[in-house]
Amino acid sequence: MTAAVLFGAGCFWYTEPAFGALHGVSRAQPGYSGGKSHYPTYQQVHHQNTGHIEVVQVRYDPAEISFETLLDVFFSLHDPTSLDQQGSDIGPQYASAIFYTTQQQLESARSFIYRLELKLKKPIVTRLIPASVFWPAEVKHSGYYLRNLNAPYSLSMIQPKLRQFAKSHKALLKMRHEPI
Repeated sequence: MTAAVLFGAGCFWYTEPAFGALHGVSRAQPGYSGGKSHYPTYQQVHHQNTGHIEVVQVRYDPAEISFETLLDVFFSLHDPTSLDQQGSDIGPQYASAIFYTTQQQLESARSFIYRLELKLKKPIVTRLIPASVFWPAEVKHSGYYLRNLNAPYSLSMIQPKLRQFAKSHKALLKMRHEPI
């Protein structure tokens, strides 16, 4: 059985390979959700004309990876206390958001956020939004990191984040031959 959730954790170029590397995740696809227009483009989203958030649609098998584990990964990939900004990526399209698909996901996310706020002693700004339409990003964004390993953004932003992610979540990763 496959379940789905949409995670907005900043730039989807680095969250896609992180979620896609997890055992139990069958697909991680970059795209947009939460906005008002149909078929948004990267250009429109980045000009903040649509209200969409960059997300990764994560399809997973709950028998292989729990939603709680996905939440742990999600919150480790970005700063959930930063409003509409992740590092040098600034704007509402980079909002921290969980587009949940079930009531159980919503309840788990609320509980996780409550515990994280107690731990961090800071408010979490992650938005909890019922999933609506997921608009896949243009083809050039899918697998961006693996196709652009030597691009400046990959070298300076994505690789350091993915190295840290792989180090801290090693037990959750699929066996891989390509870089993460």
